[in-house]
Amino acid sequence: MNVFNSVINSLLSAYSAMVSWAPAAAGFAVIAALTGVVMLLVFRKLSDQERIGAAKRKVQAHLLELRIFRDEPAVMWRAQGALMKHNLRYLGLMLQPALVLALPITLLLVHLDAFYGRAPLEIGQPAIVTLAMKRPLDPAAPAPQLIAPAGVAVETPAVRALDLREVSWRIRPLRRVSGKLQFIVNGRTVVKDIEAGPGARFVPGRRVSSAFEGLWHPDEPLIAAPGIEWIDIRHPDSSMRLFGVGMDWTVWFIVLAMIAGLLLKKPLRVTF
Repeated sequence: MNVFNSVINSLLSAYSAMVSWAPAAAGFAVIAALTGVVMLLVFRKLSDQERIGAAKRKVQAHLLELRIFRDEPAVMWRAQGALMKHNLRYLGLMLQPALVLALPITLLLVHLDAFYGRAPLEIGQPAIVTLAMKRPLDPAAPAPQLIAPAGVAVETPAVRALDLREVSWRIRPLRRVSGKLQFIVNGRTVVKDIEAGPGARFVPGRRVSSAFEGLWHPDEPLIAAPGIEWIDIRHPDSSMRLFGVGMDWTVWFIVLAMIAGLLLKKPLRVTF
């Protein structure tokens, strides 16, 4: 799965470079529409199109029967029972390809969140950086150290939350930055990407040490240093504005992917 994450991140980095000349909404619409087309093709491959079409026709026939024979109770009851049976059959046929598609689509959305869900830190605005340890902190031991790249000021010493096993600092970007924060913990150095300044781009989220957590936080390699659980920067949330309406980017993504699928279902001969 880590190989999958690396491949996706490489593709997203290339995608980011390709669409950097265009408005963010344009690249977003393209990748959402392409995802809808790919989902359509995969659905056609994985599903039993003939049985889905037959079940759909049966449902439509019984709906028509309910309208025509609404004054005949016996026919209505029989039609309702048949309608429920064929509806369940139709849903069952749709469920299998939907479940297969759910995992890759979820992972794709997790990766895209680094590009559309988070914004770079704002220049001149403070932000909190937190490092979490796997074991309780020793108050008598030296605190971890944070070294920021040029253009980022570290405004506070390390503040330890012993109950939470966390160490936090307040930082402030002074100019546009694409660099790495360095953390020195027990003599070992661990880095965390930082992005600040205007412009939509790839903004990594939390860096983690667990392979399972890495599925949902795949933007950077897993932390190899022992004792560190995760490192996080509180980035501002980003929203997507299309057609004059601002909404969470995942809502727009699903809407655009569905529109692309509906427009192309007949040309691609897909039944659902």
